Amino acid sequence: MSNHNILEKEVLENIREHYDQIFSAERKVADFVLKNPQKTVDSNVSELARQSGVSDATVVRMCHHIGYTGYYQFRIALSRDLGKRQVGAVLLTDSANAVENVFLEYAQAMLAIGRRIDANVMANCVNLIKTCKQAHIMAVGNTSPLAQYMGFRLGRLGVKCTYNVAAEYFLNHVNLADTGDIIIAISQSGISKQVVQGMELGKEKALKMIAITAVAQSPVAELADYVLLSAGKEEPFSYYKGYAHLNETAVIDALLSFVTNEELINKKQADKPEIILSEFKM
Repeated sequence: MSNHNILEKEVLENIREHYDQIFSAERKVADFVLKNPQKTVDSNVSELARQSGVSDATVVRMCHHIGYTGYYQFRIALSRDLGKRQVGAVLLTDSANAVENVFLEYAQAMLAIGRRIDANVMANCVNLIKTCKQAHIMAVGNTSPLAQYMGFRLGRLGVKCTYNVAAEYFLNHVNLADTGDIIIAISQSGISKQVVQGMELGKEKALKMIAITAVAQSPVAELADYVLLSAGKEEPFSYYKGYAHLNETAVIDALLSFVTNEELINKKQADKPEIILSEFKM
């Protein structure tokens, strides 16, 4: 069966169909997944291996043997299946306060994030940005617009920076970085491979690094000197909510609010482009 056809099937159904064809060690993984699908989605490959009592390699082999390219594809497919059920449940809810409740949920999430971020960590991040020669911002996939947003905002605050949606570009910038430059890595999952590679390159060049991520125990967080967590608490992974970046945007805005310095803006004439473009706005 082709990989495309595999992705059209529900993961748990696919596991049951292939159960008799996989090795005994792999069945331990399959058994855990069948009993704990949400825990599986919330786990990285090492966590799933530990909970199943097998090695990381066994988890990956099980995924390969039932038709997936690897654990990441398996995990995303399973989260999609669970996400469909979550969306279905939301659609059944009918309340006069439904819209207000959504915004209340957002507000509570923002407050929880604010409580979780250490003020000293925030202060150190602000100081790094204010004193750096140049900031290199990295993000990939559907998080890329946040790098563009942050880069534009930093430029208007008088902070020189680089940012690009293509990994080839931001890796070039990091590779050519000078002493005094910093890296700002944005990855909700904390496992974006190209962002991790950029940070590893930055580590080789002894650059200070700030990470904005929702996952404290992740490669991106571990590589960073300072971590600004974009989640108020550890929550079950949601396939469809994973596309939303309200939390990361809020963390960026909070950071930029502390970075804002009128003296630096005036010194760098950072608002000059807005004056030039003003004639094109009504």
